[in-house]
Amino acid sequence: MMTSPRGSRLHIAVFGRRNAGKSSLLNALTGQQVSIVSAVPGTTTDPVEKSMELLPLGPVQLIDTAGLDDSGELGRMRVERSLLVLERADIAVLAATAEGWGDDEEHFAAGCQERKIPVIIAFTQADVKKPAAQLVANLQASGLPVVITSSTARSGLGDLRQALIRVCPEDFLNPPAIVSDLVPPGGLVVLVVPIDKEAPKGRLILPQVQTLRDLLDGDQMALVVKERELREALLRLNRKPDLVVTDSQAFLKVAADTPDEVPLTSFSILFARHKGDLDTFAAGAATIDRLRPNDRVLIAESCSHHPIGEDIGRVKIPRWLTQYVGGTLATTVYAGHDFPADLANYRLAIHCGACTTNRREVLSRIVACREAGVPITNYGMAIARSLGIMERALAPFPSALAAWKAAQISLP
Repeated sequence: MMTSPRGSRLHIAVFGRRNAGKSSLLNALTGQQVSIVSAVPGTTTDPVEKSMELLPLGPVQLIDTAGLDDSGELGRMRVERSLLVLERADIAVLAATAEGWGDDEEHFAAGCQERKIPVIIAFTQADVKKPAAQLVANLQASGLPVVITSSTARSGLGDLRQALIRVCPEDFLNPPAIVSDLVPPGGLVVLVVPIDKEAPKGRLILPQVQTLRDLLDGDQMALVVKERELREALLRLNRKPDLVVTDSQAFLKVAADTPDEVPLTSFSILFARHKGDLDTFAAGAATIDRLRPNDRVLIAESCSHHPIGEDIGRVKIPRWLTQYVGGTLATTVYAGHDFPADLANYRLAIHCGACTTNRREVLSRIVACREAGVPITNYGMAIARSLGIMERALAPFPSALAAWKAAQISLP
């Protein structure tokens, strides 16, 4: 539980005004000193995150945020950083005192409901004063779960845990498969894993590990090879594998060494489905055919790694796209939780496999691109299209393949 990757954790974020008891509530819920508690308003500045196990939900990512009523220029920046947390929050907890409920809280709760983010209203400091019964009834009538807590008396914490369980998204309780639903039980999948400069010493990268585990959970077999060993490995098998999955960077060689009748895709495309919306990403890839030199392209990475000489997002994808387009593109890279507020000037957004972030954040970015009229795709599909093997890479996913073909026809 403690070593579960951040992207696989349920993200629970606590919001509210300054001194509404957010940090105290979080500390009481976890039984740990997660956040600093002080009577001084504005003690929490930047979002504070804590990875832990919260029974019975399992691995969670708890996020304490700055007060939504912070003032001044610096306060405004803190509020903006807090509201950005909503992009990755699976559940929002809105903390308020009995006398601190007002229009701002109403607006925040309504915004969460509009964005389909489960929100729980947690009235704090019940040992001092409880909220009016009519207020609680009105909130519940509008579909908002309400709990009444006291961090000092440690009351209502069980009710909060129960509320978290009730509103927990279904795809966290029953997460979608990565690859195991594509092959039958007992099936064989060959995983092609290049060992390059960015491969962590002594370990595989996260998407490879999670794909392997998903196959084991699905009672399937996996054969792991490097790209140079694939041809020999396939010759040694007494039957063809059900699927070959490769690192996108080795697409061309793996496609050449894999028989045409064997389905082929990449880890990045699998994670486009697992963490995002595969059909949307596939349709977005059609825009690559319409790119022209100097068009602006956004590269979005979910992790903040130290780039090396042949970095996939900063070097290889721009190079492949430049070769495909026939001229240099104006690429901009955003890493971690950073994402541009103004997307209007981008011709295309390309997202990484998102192995280190959660599905909520990826879906939020898809929505932001859709509202701005900017197509979005992901690393695996951008690479497959620029290398000319898009149809083969999407063949295991008929709906996504159809979305890509339809977009090719409809785009001007």
